[in-house]
Amino acid sequence: MASRNDPYGTNRDFRGDFRAEIREFLGTRRAKVTPEQAGLPVYGGERRRVTGLRREEVALLAGISSEYYTRLERGDATGVSESIIEGIAQALQLDEAERIHLLDLLRGAGTTRPPRRRPVQQRVRPPVQRVLDSMTGTPAFILNGRGDILATNPLGRALSSPVYADPVRPPNNARFVFLDPQATEFFRDWDQVANDTVAMLRAEAGRDLYDRRLTDLIGELSTRSEHFRRRWAAHNVRIHTTGVKLLHHPVVGDLDLPFVTFPLGADPSQSLLTYTAEPASPTQDALNLLASWAATHDAIDKHAPTNDPESAETTD
Repeated sequence: MASRNDPYGTNRDFRGDFRAEIREFLGTRRAKVTPEQAGLPVYGGERRRVTGLRREEVALLAGISSEYYTRLERGDATGVSESIIEGIAQALQLDEAERIHLLDLLRGAGTTRPPRRRPVQQRVRPPVQRVLDSMTGTPAFILNGRGDILATNPLGRALSSPVYADPVRPPNNARFVFLDPQATEFFRDWDQVANDTVAMLRAEAGRDLYDRRLTDLIGELSTRSEHFRRRWAAHNVRIHTTGVKLLHHPVVGDLDLPFVTFPLGADPSQSLLTYTAEPASPTQDALNLLASWAATHDAIDKHAPTNDPESAETTD
């Protein structure tokens, strides 16, 4: 926490935060793997205090000493080799998203806080906005890792009109999911959406624990939503680039929308999210109706939103 005399945390040692994240992440991963799943013998009379693996069992499976693994789980990330990380990942049966998250945390624990930079506004480049505007039959969005909607096209704005009802700018998907009562009706599979949203925020926090706007968002959600707090404590992470969103839009009803997310190479903190519908499907008919509604309804702007001054973010 930043002190009163240091409101922006300039002198804060963020390595401690990363060490705590490493400890909790590895601890939750150990708890998920039973000795049987790991191929370890369990004897009938053995009394275990943990349901998952013990530290010494992880060390055995990873081919390292128990003392070394214990130090690592406590956040001592100095000089950890790729082979050791791979051994731990295999022992804990980490998937690709979890392995990347562990690497991010270890990297963060081994570095000092970067120097403060002046606040900068996160912008969507004009060519990217033109691409969005050209996608007239496809709802499309530019998002950052926090789930802020930085830009969209008219059909995307119409699709996400419940999210835009929140006066806070930029609109944020995570805030909508956990703080807006409409979210449980808008997302027909709200539980899955909630799990995915937290898993993506957790992964983003591992990549950049210095993002003050991200930590502010996590703090707000933790304070105001028990559903968020419970999921955040699980330390689950996920790479979520394709799938199907099941929505209930207040104007056109149910929509089954396959989506794909594309990272923007020139803007590594941003991604392009697109939704499509099966041709000649009820969802396609509903999208066509939504496009007509968006073009005529006074509540929807005729143009995609530009970058809002309130979307300025700091990198301190």
